[in-house]
Amino acid sequence: MTAIARTFRVLAAVAASLLAATTLAPAARAAPVPKAPREFVDLRSVDPTIITEMRYATAHTFMGERVDGYRQPVCLLTRPAARALHTAQRQLLRRGYSLKVYDCYRPQRAVDHFVRWAKDLDDQAMKGEFYPLVDKSRLFEDGYIAEKSGHSRGSTVDLTLVELPAAPTRPYVPGERLTPCFAPRDERFPDNSVDMGTGFDCFDTLSHTDDPRVVGVQRANRQFLRKTLTDLGFVNLAEEWWHFTYTPETFPDTYFDFPVDKRSVTGR
Repeated sequence: MTAIARTFRVLAAVAASLLAATTLAPAARAAPVPKAPREFVDLRSVDPTIITEMRYATAHTFMGERVDGYRQPVCLLTRPAARALHTAQRQLLRRGYSLKVYDCYRPQRAVDHFVRWAKDLDDQAMKGEFYPLVDKSRLFEDGYIAEKSGHSRGSTVDLTLVELPAAPTRPYVPGERLTPCFAPRDERFPDNSVDMGTGFDCFDTLSHTDDPRVVGVQRANRQFLRKTLTDLGFVNLAEEWWHFTYTPETFPDTYFDFPVDKRSVTGR
């Protein structure tokens, strides 16, 4: 074999290797999206009329940023929980109301994000709205942050009531002036929810469903929401008027970590 022939042979082998690497590289980089068990669904596939405002997919959170794992603003739930919300929604629509969900299934990586933030005592950017009266060093002790969440099991939802027709709500603007979450409704961040006495994710005892200081229309709204849902198998967390778990839970002992993404429940 001549020197020229050997040279061409080496160049051809190098070119083939580069082509193979180029062809395989995208596939190697594109890790498959973890899938949810078949018992999980996108709430919109069960009831598209329920209003969805997935707060953790936005910067309007107690951390001031989008939460890890929330790739899309979709509500994923176990099918029995979603069907129970559909039944509740049918009842509420007849009375001129709609459910609005703030959070549904929550991946463990999101809970881990909460924990990291809570341990960083210097980061208090959103204190003025979400925890004005609570020392951040007490968030674990007071139960506002924990290393595990029932949301990660897939049958827990944070939600409220909206009177129809639903008014539009403006987006949060990072850096805007913050108002305490327990301020009068006309002063706190605008939300088309009925007046529940506090905003969502308000770290304050006023968020306790039966706090005696919450009276009148605000108390009636909380009781209306709770009765509607408890009649269908949901259990309210006493410390949060917005927090409900459908029972019996489909996965009572499993904490999932697939992302909040439509692809998690499609193509299985």
